[in-house]
Parts: sequence; C-alpha cells; structure tokens
Amino acid sequence: MQMLRRYCYSLTGGVAADIDDLVQQTLEVVFSKAVPSEVKLSTWAYKVCTNLWIDQYRRQKREQLSEVMPDSLVDPANEEQAMQDKLLLNQVKIAMQQLTAEHRQVLALVTLNGMSYQEVAEILDIPVGTVMSRLARARNQLTQLLLLAQQGNRHEYQ
Repeated sequence: MQMLRRYCYSLTGGVAADIDDLVQQTLEVVFSKAVPSEVKLSTWAYKVCTNLWIDQYRRQKREQLSEVMPDSLVDPANEEQAMQDKLLLNQVKIAMQQLTAEHRQVLALVTLNGMSYQEVAEILDIPVGTVMSRLARARNQLTQLLLLAQQGNRHEYQ
C-alpha cells in the first residue's frame, strides 16, 4: 500500500486529494475483480493504477503542483535545512511535471518503488528495452532540468 501510494504521489504531482482518490480507485478495482492468475498482485495493482491515472489525465487534461511536503522530509530542529529541503523538493516536483507521462511513470516505478525493468515492462505493457531507454532519457532530462533550476536560483541571489 505504501509503495502504491508513493507511485500515486509521483503520478499526480503530490496533490494529496488526487493521491487519495487514485489509491482508493485502484484498491476498489483490485478488490472487486479477479487478479489474472499469471500476474503478481502488486504488478496488477500498479497496472490498474497506471490505467486509472491515464484515464483521469485524459479526462481532466490538467496537472497541478502541490504545496504538500511529506513530513519525513522536514527536520523541525533545523529550519534552514528544512527550507533547503523544501526548495529542492519543489524543484524536483516541477522538473518531474515537465517530463512526459511515459518518462515520469518509468522513473517513478524504477527509482521510487525499486521495481525491476521486467516488472515495469509488465505493468506498462511495453518491452524491457523501452523501459531502459525511457528511464535513461528521463534521468538525463530530470538532471538537466534540476541543473537549470539550480542555475536560476544562483542568479536570483546575485
């Protein structure tokens, strides 16, 4: 459930209400239908979640950034570090939202949820080679976007 929630977080851009809705919709489908015998439950749940998100994305045609920051990323004893963490998290969210949906999905499944390329390929119904190329492109693009964001912040303070 925790990994599914993290995946929903990455897909929705961290909007708490959207995360909760997507998790709930996914669990409703998972518990109301029979899991195909040849598929692991977790793999099937991710596939259901992905399909629901794609449907929702197409219907709403919108993406939002969140002001919600996971509590585990904030150290209340160190306000300066907390502000730096919040700035970095916001930069990552903005950069993630600039990736294509395909790149964001692969990056979230592999990097955030620690899934194998084969598992991701099954969930997204694409070849393993496509997973690998999308992941490489997503990482490169994310790195470039974060570098640009860092350069922009330096210019603001000069």
